[in-house]
Amino acid sequence: MQVQLNTLQDAVRQAAAERKVLRLRGGGTKDFLGQSPQGEVLDTRGYAGIISHEPTELVITVRAGTPLAEVEAALAAKGQSLAFEPPHFGPGATVGGMVAAGLSGPARASVGAVRDFILGARFINGKGEDLTFGGQVMKNVAGYDVSRLLAGSWGTLGIITEVSLKVLPVAPAEATLMCAGLAQAEALELLHRWGGQPLPLNASAWVHDTTAQPGQDMLFVRLRGAVAAVESAVGTMTADAQALGAQVTRMDNAQVVADWMASREQTLPFFTAPSDDACLWRLSLPQTAPVMDVPYAQYIEWQGAQRWLWAPASAATALREAAQRVGGHATLFRQSADRQASLAMAQDVPVFSPMSETLQRIQRNLQQQFDPHGVFATGRMGA
Repeated sequence: MQVQLNTLQDAVRQAAAERKVLRLRGGGTKDFLGQSPQGEVLDTRGYAGIISHEPTELVITVRAGTPLAEVEAALAAKGQSLAFEPPHFGPGATVGGMVAAGLSGPARASVGAVRDFILGARFINGKGEDLTFGGQVMKNVAGYDVSRLLAGSWGTLGIITEVSLKVLPVAPAEATLMCAGLAQAEALELLHRWGGQPLPLNASAWVHDTTAQPGQDMLFVRLRGAVAAVESAVGTMTADAQALGAQVTRMDNAQVVADWMASREQTLPFFTAPSDDACLWRLSLPQTAPVMDVPYAQYIEWQGAQRWLWAPASAATALREAAQRVGGHATLFRQSADRQASLAMAQDVPVFSPMSETLQRIQRNLQQQFDPHGVFATGRMGA
């Protein structure tokens, strides 16, 4: 059912007048992320539709309630895509949820994050005001870059109603190499070396594959770009990996696309909780960070910058200290179904690493400016 913009504004104004908290929700596919939110649900899916798509200008403008799958299908029909490969985590994912969550897929380290592709945004603040920031062109420098600030804001600053995104043509060539037998340290060193060369490295994933007998260390790399560049890189990277003793196989593109999608959507075997008390932790680190000294199996993406592992909640302090020592941080990304079933237990460990007093002050000031009445103070990002 379609809703009008003023309907959303009225809902915010009423909530402000009644001192109520509104919990913004699109498809709900990312409900498991963040602290358990409080407040009355305001469904944003009614404000949907593609407003404009200019293939020659590489820009698409859509309402936030638009299904993400609908946008991707429209772009694919024109040979274009969202290069940052946003995860859906379910069939109902919306564009607004994509921006609010600020999550990116396998290609993040090579092409950029969600915020890097936001050209402009329109949203309703906590006073019910309809605000517009940015535009529909790349070199827009008017005013504050609030549109990108919305990426990863988890609905705490306002209701995202429209967003203009930069899109890119689908690469003319693609190849995925499977390098078997590379230990984590060897794989990271190789990825760092490749990162310093003019190679069309688009995505990477390292994991100790326990489905094989015996278990084996596996590095997967995806190349995208011009045909000549991809073919040249295949030869170079194959030789480099073989020099370290790896067995290199070029995978079939038609088959491997499902594997990269499974990596994006966290449906690979690694992402199945190994025990009832397990939590999925996301370590965000510098790409050059060394092998982490932790006793847990890992799935490593983004050329080393994003590392996943399953560990109990009791490991929170140790994981966060280990990440901080190398200049990163750790997030409690997902919990097992049994653990999530107990709200009291689910709240005993903060989802996000504690912020410094400076960052806390900046966040409080931003929320005070955009939401002075606390309409969107759901607690999803913590106190």
